[in-house]
Amino acid sequence: MAFLRRLLTNHALNRTVGVSESAYLLGSSRSYSSGVSIVPEIYSQNISSCLCKDHGALPWTRGSTMTLRSSLAPKSLLYLNEKRFATAQPKAPAQARQMGALKVSISSPGFIYEPYAPREAIPFWRRWFTRDGWRRTKDDIILELKSAYAIAKLRKSGYSKQKFYTEAVDLYKEINTLMANGDKTSLRKAVTEKMYSALKNEIKQRESMWSSVNWELIEPIIKMRTLRARLIGVDRNDLNKVFVQLTLEFLAKQKFEAYDSKGVTVAGDKTKEVLVRDIWVFEKSLFHPGAYWRLCGRIKI
Repeated sequence: MAFLRRLLTNHALNRTVGVSESAYLLGSSRSYSSGVSIVPEIYSQNISSCLCKDHGALPWTRGSTMTLRSSLAPKSLLYLNEKRFATAQPKAPAQARQMGALKVSISSPGFIYEPYAPREAIPFWRRWFTRDGWRRTKDDIILELKSAYAIAKLRKSGYSKQKFYTEAVDLYKEINTLMANGDKTSLRKAVTEKMYSALKNEIKQRESMWSSVNWELIEPIIKMRTLRARLIGVDRNDLNKVFVQLTLEFLAKQKFEAYDSKGVTVAGDKTKEVLVRDIWVFEKSLFHPGAYWRLCGRIKI
């Protein structure tokens, strides 16, 4: 019995240490997972070279991006361990160096929390008359409640859907234009640190194929909607220290044309309009003075 007691004690201590060095999920009254997996799942998404038809990448880019998806039990608020997270972050800009009681500066979580993925439609009879259907309905409701909770939190900071959509369209147009022009300096201000690194590599790949490109957005945007909203906390003791991520879908007509070093068209046609669907994730800190929306990721469906 003494041996068994020591074994159980060591197991409990190891589990406690593992959790303390991992991400925490708190702040929700319900969860649709009984277990907690402490190992994050990293998966890569290939971005193929295309002409205005790639939903995850900009029209003129190719290569791959990496998204960090937490496989922890999903709840409405994700909390990051400050000590571990600090070692993975680059030096934050001056505006992000005041964080109250925190000893480190976090300008961005550096990943997309619960990346959006379309839910497969299921028949009415299966949804309401089978056990799997009831479970699926419960999951759908929880996903919607988590988005509603994040939006409610965001509104307390003065969020306006109409104003945000206007700003998002401006960002969408600005970032695409900067990418087409290869303006890395200005691009840094419109995206998060990790996203900047990915876009910088895409510009480098693009320039190895084409000397220059022409990109144009046909306004107004045909369709725009919010697909998901999530909160990421950085301090379990202060619910106001959070980042918010909004996943938006853009459906717009665009024009694209690429040129070689002699100015000869080698791809695209700027006289033709192409319908493009993009899913972008915008992020904003709710506790940094003067914080503004930035692109933190793109999702390929």
